[in-house]
Amino acid sequence: MNNQKQQKPTLTGQRFKTRKRDEKERFDPTQFQESIVQGLNQTGTDLEAVAKFLDASGAKLDYRRYAETLFDILVAGGMLAPGGTLSDEVTRTDYCLFTANEDLETMQAYASVFNKLIRRYKYLEKGFEEEIKKLLLFLKGFTESERNKLAMLTGILLANGNISASILNSLYNENLVKEGVSASFAVKLFKAWINERDINSVAAMLRKVGMDNRLMELFPANKRSCEHFSKYFTDAGLKELSDFARNQQSIGARKELQKELQEQVARGDNFKDIITYVREEMKKSNISEQTLIGIVWTSVMSSVEWNKKEELVTEQAIKHLKQYSPLLKAFTSQGLSELTLLLKIQEYCYDNIHFMKAFQKIVVLLYKADVLSEEAILKWYTEAHVAKGKSVFLEQMKKFVEWLKNAEEESESDEEEGTD
Repeated sequence: MNNQKQQKPTLTGQRFKTRKRDEKERFDPTQFQESIVQGLNQTGTDLEAVAKFLDASGAKLDYRRYAETLFDILVAGGMLAPGGTLSDEVTRTDYCLFTANEDLETMQAYASVFNKLIRRYKYLEKGFEEEIKKLLLFLKGFTESERNKLAMLTGILLANGNISASILNSLYNENLVKEGVSASFAVKLFKAWINERDINSVAAMLRKVGMDNRLMELFPANKRSCEHFSKYFTDAGLKELSDFARNQQSIGARKELQKELQEQVARGDNFKDIITYVREEMKKSNISEQTLIGIVWTSVMSSVEWNKKEELVTEQAIKHLKQYSPLLKAFTSQGLSELTLLLKIQEYCYDNIHFMKAFQKIVVLLYKADVLSEEAILKWYTEAHVAKGKSVFLEQMKKFVEWLKNAEEESESDEEEGTD
């Protein structure tokens, strides 16, 4: 009997106590919610006081466990059920983002509250991003005014680096896109973002998360055109964003063209077919000849595995470029295109060290093949060259340029004699 009395408190008593504590910690956010709601009701619309209250409460309340509850209350006034409706079962407050004034200044003040809170309690950072992602998926459950406020707040937070632009993936939800919610939300968001920073900052953040080429996806498939995007955002006062998207689409088209052209060159396709294809793509994607000659040069030069020996690579380059000179000639009908090609050759020979001595021979070959004119070469020599390898290449070209000038003078002299 004595043995049984000793066993009871150590086994069942201790086990029961631990289980009860676990249950209390794991469940019931009601008390947490009531504490936050009561504090917000007391501070009212004084956002400085709200920031101080949240700062102090973090020492007493379990923000780590109830982050979602905390952010739901600050944004919507209470806990959100799936879909974005407020739960009827719990206490709410009328002092939150969704009941605030719908203007940029007020949203900036709210962004400051969130910023201070997350700087003070760094562990809330991830939870806050998850909250914004969730709220974006709930957009259809909010009123237009609530969506506008959330859009402005999100734009300001993005501008200040409080959240990553990857949260915008939520806007590509099929239902939001289909009903036009994503595009209208994006207008308010980007306006606030650009207002805080500028289009370059927006572009940099979108590139960082690989979303710079996905803006068209804010529209349903049947409206996913450059023209529609441009009109929609330009009419909304966001021409900068429209121009950026157009430029990104152009970059995408150029990359696709270069990839296809490299494959055609590598296969040894007929020049006539290649030229026809390239001209069609030029027209379709509105690519200038100056841009295109750079793509053609890169494609031609990347289709070969070059010899690493300087004395052999020049011979190899001349043979290769002689073969492809008709392709280069097809896209140097303008003086600017010729200059662009000369600069591409200069940069290529500088960047690929074993081509340094090949520059003059390449230029002379293309002059003889009628790809480069004497006017373009003389202009490059006197004023249009870039800094890369300048002294080396100008020295290489010196004798040839003198020959061109003498030939030009003789030609002018013959013309004068003929006139007399």
